[in-house]
Amino acid sequence: MADHSWTIAATRFGYGLKPSAARNGSPQAWLKRQIEDYHPRPRALVGLPSSGLIAREFGAFRRLRNDDQDTKRAARRALRSHLRDAIGARIELAVHTSSPFTERLVHFWANHFAISTEKPGAGPLAGSFEAEVIRPHLFGRFSDMLRTAETHPAMLIYLDQAQSIGPNSRRGQAAAQRGRRRAGLNENLAREILELHTLGVRSGYTQSDVTEFAKALTGHTVPVLRRGRYAAGRDDGNRTYAFTPPLHEPGPKTVLGTTYREDGAREAMRIFDDLAAHPATAKHIATKLARHFSSDDPPPALVNRLERSFLENGGDLGAVTLSLIEAPEVWQTQRQKFLSPWEWSIASLRAIEMDRFEPMQVRRMMINLGQDLWKPGSPAGFDDKASTWAAPEALHRRVEAAQTIGRRGSRRDARALAPLIYAGVWSETSATAVARAESPAQAMALMLASPEAMWR
Repeated sequence: MADHSWTIAATRFGYGLKPSAARNGSPQAWLKRQIEDYHPRPRALVGLPSSGLIAREFGAFRRLRNDDQDTKRAARRALRSHLRDAIGARIELAVHTSSPFTERLVHFWANHFAISTEKPGAGPLAGSFEAEVIRPHLFGRFSDMLRTAETHPAMLIYLDQAQSIGPNSRRGQAAAQRGRRRAGLNENLAREILELHTLGVRSGYTQSDVTEFAKALTGHTVPVLRRGRYAAGRDDGNRTYAFTPPLHEPGPKTVLGTTYREDGAREAMRIFDDLAAHPATAKHIATKLARHFSSDDPPPALVNRLERSFLENGGDLGAVTLSLIEAPEVWQTQRQKFLSPWEWSIASLRAIEMDRFEPMQVRRMMINLGQDLWKPGSPAGFDDKASTWAAPEALHRRVEAAQTIGRRGSRRDARALAPLIYAGVWSETSATAVARAESPAQAMALMLASPEAMWR
């Protein structure tokens, strides 16, 4: 039973057991130690550039003239290299980490506050967004993570907030006088904050709330993307972000029945704090956490437990995380979560303990499996249900990927390895299939394509 509990801890909360990993103490204590020993800046990320540097490079790229094609191509390559380096660092860290639970939490929250590399400008910033927004606040208060996420240049660019202008602001009035139709209010960020990041769908907010919130958000921008007097802003050496008063919509704003007086940058900050403390936000966050760590239809008791912890502790994510790992519902032996391509790929590489590999090859495999890093189809992030990832064609591609990884891991004996990393769940059917394999590579592929390797 103890071995079974370790398998649950490693697969449900992490990325699978590494054969050489020590199993000291209880599985719950192992998870808690990762929280206690958590460091927000892993060594693998130290050399990556800050969002401030990347945003300045993107701003300079946008200002290049069309006739300077050689310079533009070089600048575009430099921006793409930032994304490539961040992807490589993320894969390397996930495969080799001794703290897979905290890494899974980082990836959960990065998917909650999803951005996409498909958006010009946001792509090169994806790695810095995760490093500057998610990791520092992983066990802090949700309100702090929310504020930082919504004002990070990656989010401001991705959801078009960097171009939003208050219709009655000084800049808006000047644009209207010149007959510029493109200058105006953009509601994308306000809508996604309410629908995805805080309250959730069907939680009672209205279109009026979206519009009023969007007005309060005007002025929060990425100054290096603007020209002239609107380009001034604060660069703290880590993030390039500014509140620019000439872009801000004047007057009070009413959101969810509360009227916020005109107060510049502080208007949006007060709304963020109220949204973070809202009961609907607690319910939404609790449901997503419970779904991710238990089942596609999470137990109501688990949702209620996490919701109560969120509210009673003021959105303290450390307290909520402890409530999660102490909940009996997440330790049920039935495995009900189907691994996403990212989860399965990382778990497979950890299972064969491949010391050296090319991260971009791993990324190409994930693309073929349907999940490119930081590239969800919408601001909702990657789906967290089996129906998305367990279609027949997707399973066929996963079997092919298992064959590729199996060849790389053929130096190990899958017959001995499988009962170790899938302790308590390795079935007689899978054991028989692996035992009958015609080669070590085929045996490893069968192990990685088995039901035990697909579910957590």
